[in-house]
Amino acid sequence: MAESATLKDEAHRIVEQLPDDATWEDLIYRLYVRQSIEAGLRDREEGRVETVAEVRRSFGLPE
Repeated sequence: MAESATLKDEAHRIVEQLPDDATWEDLIYRLYVRQSIEAGLRDREEGRVETVAEVRRSFGLPE
């Protein structure tokens, strides 16, 4: 979310971008995706990430 945009502003923007025939599920999905992206960006900023190789090793998968 942009620094100057409030949660309410961003929610309005997401709703305005929905097609007229959108369902509640469409809205919930878009909100979920937005929240997931922001959580991932915060994790990256705080160093809570792993490389693909680290994840593969932790699951015992070949690199």
